[in-house]
Amino acid sequence: MFKRYPTKKIFVGDVAVGGDAPISVQSMTFSKTEDVEATVEQIKRLHFAGCDIVRVAVPDNAAARALKEIKSKISMPLIADIHFNHKLALIASESVDCIRINPGNIGDKRKVAEVVKACKERAIPIRIGVNSGSLEEQFENKYGQSAKGMVESALYNIKYLEDLGFEDIKISLKASDVQRTVEAYRILRPLCDYPFHLGVTEAGTLFHSTIKSSIALGSLLLDGIGDTMRISITGELEKEIEVAKAILKDSGLVKDGVNIISCPTCGRLEADLVKAVSEVEERTKHIKTPLDISVMGCVVNAIGEAKSADVAIAFGKGSGLIMRKGEIVARLDEKNLVDRFIKEVEKAANE
Repeated sequence: MFKRYPTKKIFVGDVAVGGDAPISVQSMTFSKTEDVEATVEQIKRLHFAGCDIVRVAVPDNAAARALKEIKSKISMPLIADIHFNHKLALIASESVDCIRINPGNIGDKRKVAEVVKACKERAIPIRIGVNSGSLEEQFENKYGQSAKGMVESALYNIKYLEDLGFEDIKISLKASDVQRTVEAYRILRPLCDYPFHLGVTEAGTLFHSTIKSSIALGSLLLDGIGDTMRISITGELEKEIEVAKAILKDSGLVKDGVNIISCPTCGRLEADLVKAVSEVEERTKHIKTPLDISVMGCVVNAIGEAKSADVAIAFGKGSGLIMRKGEIVARLDEKNLVDRFIKEVEKAANE
């Protein structure tokens, strides 16, 4: 089992980030933040989808002033996303659980110092959000929009906050492509012990974002890098949470619910495997117990997979086997296999 890099533990509201805390999942609303009703409705949707922390955009005074009311109506930790105008961060700090700033587009150091002071007084963390597309001029001129430039920007801003006596920090290093994102996080990880917020920014639609995020975040998680994460998708909120949780689960970092093992379609199939797997997936989605279950369409791979699965089906021609830990518990006609299989899965979950 791979080990996570040891990092400093901070708290965003009541959610621990870093240290030995579970890797948390974040998302961001797309409503106009000043529309309190719509923003709260989206936050509640995210809450029921399993989101741990939510971020809202604060582009103007109307949005900043709405934060207090929003915070009073939700139970999830709230992050204010600030760009350009440090005064918005000062207003937001009175209500939220974390401030996200890109120091490169805040500008004057004195303005950043004011934000740091406000956060320090209220004991709320700051996320240093470094994006490849908005590096400080000195780093972009020297390194371009490269991973090295992103890392140098992060180190510069970390030191600046540390010089102000502030260490309640988490860091993100986001680019719109996999390679720069992964490279930046890998370079910076040994150089500091602050928790990392993982993500590929501007990752695109559900299909493209799922691919990019799975490659980038999966690679980093398997390296032991990452303390909290967001999947950026142009689309519905709940999908960000669904994909994030799937990445955590399939990386082996979270044991939750059934893991369905099914063979690819090929000419050896003895049954309608697509229909069977779809039915199994639908009828087991309520199960939270970690189980490996196998649904295989012929005997070539089925017996071998069944040895390591908690419960397995091996379809044959017109009939098949149900197995528990590799031991045959039933031999049935094809039409009865899925029903018996579900009973065995539920029995295994209860045990």
